[in-house]
Amino acid sequence: MLRRKPTRLELKLDDIEEFESVRKELEGRRKQRDEAEAAAGGEETAALALGTEHKSREQLINERIGYKPQPKAGGRTAHFGTFEF
Repeated sequence: MLRRKPTRLELKLDDIEEFESVRKELEGRRKQRDEAEAAAGGEETAALALGTEHKSREQLINERIGYKPQPKAGGRTAHFGTFEF
């Protein structure tokens, strides 16, 4: 492998200004998202504190991720499908 001298990179004023503008934009988005999460978290905490709904931890997680479990059918048919013996 051939060795060469390191390439010199120059930082220009335009590059610094672009970096600062992008950084400020990202910080603004992060603040908005944090404020929205804090407001949503406060509403959930208030609803739980009122005690209007007593749900298990599993039910709360299922609601949050959108999972709706179907009840399992009991009996022998559940094990063997539609076959009857």
